[in-house]
Amino acid sequence: MRRRLLLGKAIVHSPQVLVLDEPTAGVDIELRQMLWENVRALNAEGVTIILTTHYLEEAEAMCDRIAIIDRGNLIAEEATADLVARIDTKTLIVTPEAPVAALPALPRGVTGELRRDGRLALAYRRGETAAGAVLAALAAGGIGIRDLSSEEADLEDVFVALTARH
Repeated sequence: MRRRLLLGKAIVHSPQVLVLDEPTAGVDIELRQMLWENVRALNAEGVTIILTTHYLEEAEAMCDRIAIIDRGNLIAEEATADLVARIDTKTLIVTPEAPVAALPALPRGVTGELRRDGRLALAYRRGETAAGAVLAALAAGGIGIRDLSSEEADLEDVFVALTARH
């Protein structure tokens, strides 16, 4: 309720710019969703929202532009999509039809891991290798696919990569 009151106080004067500092810290899921609905509506009305948060999945979903600050230094500031695109890695998660004892020969630039749960994790750079080439290598190795999903880089991966250097 305190967060709702603070947001109400902040917008009662119809500001052009609204600064939110960790607005969802310590709130439940329902309040978080309601808060983001209100913030999206304000933004759609033309209000500029400046958000500080440690919840990177929220920042990725909510923000058009993101600035990453590490130890007081601005290390990146650009459109969210451009920032996430800095990491070109994608991982195919394959559930084989039958247990696999070893990985087949993989195309150059593709790394593979046999996970404890029996699934295969095959990582590659999208700019260098097509998913079809990875799947063709599995077929050539006699591995049938029961299920397939993918994992892509997100803002957290970018943040870790950028701040690890500083």
